Amino acid sequence: MNVLSWFLRGGVSEAEIRAEIWSLGTRHLGWPLEGALDELKAPGLSTERTILLRACVKALQQRKRSR
Repeated sequence: MNVLSWFLRGGVSEAEIRAEIWSLGTRHLGWPLEGALDELKAPGLSTERTILLRACVKALQQRKRSR
């Protein structure tokens, strides 16, 4: 999926965010927020990946605040 199609359909879907948060938690030993923040620092990150990771960070921070 390219960036233009994401913008045209209104961003990243909730399902994509949930799936990526699950993957982040698996890759980062149960710490998806910290993992997403670390991955955002990686050089050469694609625009699509950056958008997805930022959406995950936003969702995880909102969950953290609501607890």
